[in-house]
Amino acid sequence: YSESTFVLPPEDPANTARVRILPPVKELPFAGHPNVGTGFVLAREGQALGRPVGDALRFEEAAGLVEVAVQREAGAVVGAQIRAPRQPEYGPDVGVDTVATCASLAAAEVRTGRHDPMKVSVGVPFAFAELSSLAALGRAAPNAAAFAEANRAAPRPDDGFALFLYVRTGDNPLRVRARMFAPLSGIPEDPATGSAAAALGALLASLDPQQDGPLEMVVEQGVEMGRPSRIDVLAGLEGGGVRSVSIAGRCVPVM
Repeated sequence: YSESTFVLPPEDPANTARVRILPPVKELPFAGHPNVGTGFVLAREGQALGRPVGDALRFEEAAGLVEVAVQREAGAVVGAQIRAPRQPEYGPDVGVDTVATCASLAAAEVRTGRHDPMKVSVGVPFAFAELSSLAALGRAAPNAAAFAEANRAAPRPDDGFALFLYVRTGDNPLRVRARMFAPLSGIPEDPATGSAAAALGALLASLDPQQDGPLEMVVEQGVEMGRPSRIDVLAGLEGGGVRSVSIAGRCVPVM
């Protein structure tokens, strides 16, 4: 599993729970899909730590408070929407050659027309790069040694180095196919990464601050793994900047 969550009593009884998120290597201060899944599970149970829960939950996490809105259809819990705990933080840039080497691609397959590869965080940082084609995305493979070198060269190497690659699909710039590699966290590839999708939404919204209303985007991920996912992203704009980002997804119990 990419991550496991542990639900603990909250420090503030006004909140639903304290949630800790552990991938195979190092604890995360925030993550998207573990929160979506945890909200889904607790809502299906109808209680958390002996207290009833409704359709609005709030989790205490190292990165801040995560607000969860339960999604239902015909009364049944089907998924959840979460709001990232922090406003977006942009930078630093990441070299094209670093991205290409980490992804086992040619530098020419990394696009820089809309933005240079760069790190963005709404609670946990990722390096983002647009690729030239779906074929390039399909050929991408993590080079663990290159990831380790990129992390050593980073201004804050303790953050690790996780790479989120995406391609615009068709004529719609707000529908993308993506892959996420984080071998330094014990995740060779992740089928759905809500925290990264939220940060990408913030990045793309920041590139067009004059757009009318919030940015709504769909991220398809995990297709190449045979574990396809759909992530709905909503980036709220205010005063020419991105003020909040939410992601939503449906859930399926598997055991």
